[in-house]
Amino acid sequence: MNKIWFRRKLYGWGWTPSSWEGWLVLLVWLIFFTFGVVKMDHEGLKNIAVIGLMTGLLIYVCYRKGEKPRWQWGKQIEDLPDDKNKTP
Repeated sequence: MNKIWFRRKLYGWGWTPSSWEGWLVLLVWLIFFTFGVVKMDHEGLKNIAVIGLMTGLLIYVCYRKGEKPRWQWGKQIEDLPDDKNKTP
């Protein structure tokens, strides 16, 4: 069975880490991102391309290893336990 590394956010669109693997991916991405920003030169297009590639890779990993994202604002009916889903 596939373990979910990223859960869908409760408010808004996107993901949040839900396992140690998800947190590790986010930490590694943050380290490389910070290093890249600190070492940036003044060639704007190259910097934008590297940041875009890194962010695209993070989104790809979140999409492959996480729940399907969707826009939501709080808990949805299908997210509630089965006994709360039943209408009287």
